[in-house]
Amino acid sequence: MTVVLNVSEDIEAKIRRLRELGKTGTEPKAAPSAKPPIRKPPKKPRAVGSIRGRERRKRILVGASIIIILILVVSLGAYVYMQNQAAERLSKARKDKLSQVAYYFKGDIVNQSRTCSAEPIRIKNELLAKIRSANSVDELDKIDVKAFYNLALKKYNDCVEEQKRIEYERKLNQTKQERIKAIEVAFQPLLSMPLPDDIKRKTIDTLNSLEQQVMNAKSEAEVNSTNPDPYLLALWKDYYYYIIDTIPGQEVVLEKGNYKTIVTKAQAKSIISGILNYKQITDYRFYKVQYVDMALVLTRDRINGAFLSPGDKVVIFARNSTKSPFREIVNQGYVELVLLPTDVGRISVSESQSQSTSSTSSSSTNYGENHQSSYNPGGGAISTQEGSSDTYQNSQTTSQSASASYSYAVDLTQILKALAAGKLQSPEEVKQQLEAYGWRVVDLEKESGMLVLPDNARFMVIIKVPSIFVPDILTYQNSLYLAKVSS
Repeated sequence: MTVVLNVSEDIEAKIRRLRELGKTGTEPKAAPSAKPPIRKPPKKPRAVGSIRGRERRKRILVGASIIIILILVVSLGAYVYMQNQAAERLSKARKDKLSQVAYYFKGDIVNQSRTCSAEPIRIKNELLAKIRSANSVDELDKIDVKAFYNLALKKYNDCVEEQKRIEYERKLNQTKQERIKAIEVAFQPLLSMPLPDDIKRKTIDTLNSLEQQVMNAKSEAEVNSTNPDPYLLALWKDYYYYIIDTIPGQEVVLEKGNYKTIVTKAQAKSIISGILNYKQITDYRFYKVQYVDMALVLTRDRINGAFLSPGDKVVIFARNSTKSPFREIVNQGYVELVLLPTDVGRISVSESQSQSTSSTSSSSTNYGENHQSSYNPGGGAISTQEGSSDTYQNSQTTSQSASASYSYAVDLTQILKALAAGKLQSPEEVKQQLEAYGWRVVDLEKESGMLVLPDNARFMVIIKVPSIFVPDILTYQNSLYLAKVSS
């Protein structure tokens, strides 16, 4: 429309100039007001022909002017018509382009609520401004809406990918930090132990290596695959091997929860080497075997029939009640001394002796007669019998008997007291006779197969046990059972 208006203004200006030219041909020029009129010599009278020629030229000029005006008006109309047609084509082409823009630029790429829509919206606005400022159809035809859309879509997709990358990097970094923190927490219990320099240096190097491996990971799966457990298992085993080796002696006390036992160092290392989870290793404790002597008063039925001797190896069990199961509380102890009950120290003996003699003599004489007769008078049988006998007997018996008895009682407790007080003659001889007296009684029980002491006889047993077992022994001291370990 601006071009049409400019052309119309140019035509009107040309018409005005033509009109001014026509006026200048018919109207005399006015003399300048500033100068006085100059008198011209009087003109000669013109001929009739010259007047007609002038009129003819005037009509020609007027006709030419009219023709020119008509031509200009027709040209202007044609120009305006053409301009209107061009304007309609331009408007239609612009609408088509705007429709293309609305068709292509729709959906998420122009959703202003999304971060990545800013650049597509800028490209769309630039395209709209270019379409609205186009002055011709050709100029509009050169505008490739799809190319702008593809550019906007590329920018959008690039932004989305960048946002995804940024979000992925953020999550990946967060996962890395969490994984590193978890690894450090897992290593903290081991580092808090009094590690020797070589194991401590190895532990720190392993920790740094795992952290560097996590930082260099390119994916969350790679981060999560960094597992410190195998490394910690090996390091914990090295530390426990070190602890076992530094304990003096060839045996150690192994403790796990409420369970305690004595094992050799080789057995302890074998137990540790068989563990597959480092968290289970931390449940074990190893201590130095330090023996202490304890005195236990037990009935005979709780100490293996009292057939114990100093130096015997024993195992101690405990039982809370008659219905509860037995529990091993000491797997290794040694008998130091067994004190027999005072019943063994009382000797009460009764002996008796008797003798008797007897003699018997006897004699006897026997005399007898027998008479018999028979006859048959009248066919009947008649018999008679008559007999007599005499016996003479003489006997004599003599007997003689003699008997004797005695008894004695000895309390060895009183003898021991007298021996300790020095009130006995020949104390060394008495001491030798008393040595192992009680055990001779027990030995006679074993040899004869006869029980001398009752099951409820109380014995005091001095045992040597590791100090780690003392609390359990004191806890169950009223329900302890000793079993001798057979060689």
